[in-house]
Amino acid sequence: MTKIGETTKETREELADSSLAFIGCGVMAESIIAGLLKNELVPADKIVASHPREERRRQLGEKYGIDVFSNNAEAVKAASGSEHPIVILCVKPQRADKVMKDISNAIDNQLVLSIVAGCRIDTISSALGTDRVGRTMPNTPSQIGHGITAWTATEAVTESDRSRISSLLSALGREMYVENEHMIDMATSLSATGPTYIFLVMEALTDAGVHLGFSRDMSKELVQETMLGAVLFAMESDLHPAELRNMVTSPGGTSADAIYQMEKGGLRTVLSKAVFAAYQKAVELGEEKD
Repeated sequence: MTKIGETTKETREELADSSLAFIGCGVMAESIIAGLLKNELVPADKIVASHPREERRRQLGEKYGIDVFSNNAEAVKAASGSEHPIVILCVKPQRADKVMKDISNAIDNQLVLSIVAGCRIDTISSALGTDRVGRTMPNTPSQIGHGITAWTATEAVTESDRSRISSLLSALGREMYVENEHMIDMATSLSATGPTYIFLVMEALTDAGVHLGFSRDMSKELVQETMLGAVLFAMESDLHPAELRNMVTSPGGTSADAIYQMEKGGLRTVLSKAVFAAYQKAVELGEEKD
């Protein structure tokens, strides 16, 4: 894997000259829009979206100053006037086929970026009649600008378009370009599904604290701050996790006893199996859409 560098002034200018059509505007699409506007990467008058519910359209329009359409094809056409239009597919997997059929006649070689889980590039390319397709998989922390988003693109996507995708996804936190679509499924199991593993561990530790005698609020705060601090320390130290674990594990101490129980319970094996199960499901979803 290679990591795209920080957004340059030139790339920001390229993205500012783009117009964006968000087809489907749920939580993740709204997160991207909010990040783009907050970081002044794209002006509101260059962003349009589509959503079936009138109340949601009105809410988005009032909050962000963008035009929101009930018709998906109209949203695509509304964003086609600029030199670099980008269509972002943000619908639920079960609606992807219908939505792509809706907009297929409106697609005229625009750059298409999909965040639809399990929907493969070949499927999108065939349905929309374009080879300029990118696929990405954000994770839940992207909603607050602290996500890690893996993405890839076809060979038909130019370097300048890749820079635009990189800049767009930077609104969600950090982004990582991966070499092929197979790695998107891998990233889905590790980073996109990853918050699930973390939340479950947080829940278990919080319950353990309550069992010891803390109030739930106190236990939750202790767990959350400990996990946050441990992650920040790991990122800043740049040490291997095993080295960090050894730093806090004294012979015959509390950490040593705790680790013994976790290893005895097969924690590593369970986590590994969980990640692989998520990967297999991601692959399965893609095969179902083919």
